[in-house]
Amino acid sequence: MRATLIALAVPALASAQAAAPSSGYVANDVHFHLTNYVQQGTDIRDFLKLMGAKVGRVALFGIPLQQTWSYGNTGDFAPTYYLQTDAPLYYYSFTDAAIAMAYRSLTPAEQARFDPMITGFNPTDMYAVDHIRRVLTTFPGVFTGIGEFTIHKEFVSAKVAGETASLTNPALDRILDFAGEVGLVVLLHNDVDTPFPKPGQEPYQVLQLRDLFKRHPKTKIIWAHCGLGRIVHPVKDQIAIVERALTSPELAHLSVDISWDEVAKYLVATPETTQAAAELINRHPDRFVFGTDEVAPTEQAKYLKVYDMYAPLFAKLTPEASEKLRKGNYERLFDEARRRVRAWEKANPK
Repeated sequence: MRATLIALAVPALASAQAAAPSSGYVANDVHFHLTNYVQQGTDIRDFLKLMGAKVGRVALFGIPLQQTWSYGNTGDFAPTYYLQTDAPLYYYSFTDAAIAMAYRSLTPAEQARFDPMITGFNPTDMYAVDHIRRVLTTFPGVFTGIGEFTIHKEFVSAKVAGETASLTNPALDRILDFAGEVGLVVLLHNDVDTPFPKPGQEPYQVLQLRDLFKRHPKTKIIWAHCGLGRIVHPVKDQIAIVERALTSPELAHLSVDISWDEVAKYLVATPETTQAAAELINRHPDRFVFGTDEVAPTEQAKYLKVYDMYAPLFAKLTPEASEKLRKGNYERLFDEARRRVRAWEKANPK
């Protein structure tokens, strides 16, 4: 019974713009997609209205993958999501320019509430670093991090045209090295396990992910969704896996986000799983960050759905852990990133 409960729980500026004050807001959002898989989305000013007085700051990005509309596959039906067609996905670099221009359309006070992220690069491409550098020098003063980008993801990885992304690819190491040099926060999606693993199957993705994190100690990395997904369930003893990561001196640069309603369904599935997740966060209050993972919402209730789902979890956190999870850890990570990235841009003009 204990193993089952553990398995269900969480896996474990020198800027011209002042950060938005945290008082009065219930949360900052480390994981938000302004656009969807066909690059359609919410107008950024409309999204500000959805944030309202509830959400202070948001890590802002599009989606780096474009869904192909293959007439031979779906005919006149135009898919807007990767599960609606068998046609491939491909990397769509223009998403970064679209995010930059949306951000630049805002007033300085409005801009202070966003931390745009670069995501339109192919993580299997040794030239990906050149794309990231080019975006920074083309749009100075805009971006604070990279991601969310994906290596292993259920249903998605196999659909991406071209080479399959890998945690052992030197192209990924180049990306993380550069992020550490510049000061960019990295938001990385990688499932904790394969879908429908056979009993006793080695969770090789956990081992490769651990080694990747260890190779980049100077890079601030956020592991998206605790590695969970729709059908990628928590692996056996996942609390212990994350506990080891968060207590390892070699992984002091690693944080974990609890974004996505698919993750919330595991963490608050029962009183026991909620308690186990809360105890883990209470033991490591500096290492967890809240996010929604909403995609182009049109109303505040939908945008804040994930926040509301976590009410039972928030209720079991200490006041310190709750404040840091919802607001403080975001501000610490991204305030440092703003300062460092702006300094790098000043030293590396176009």
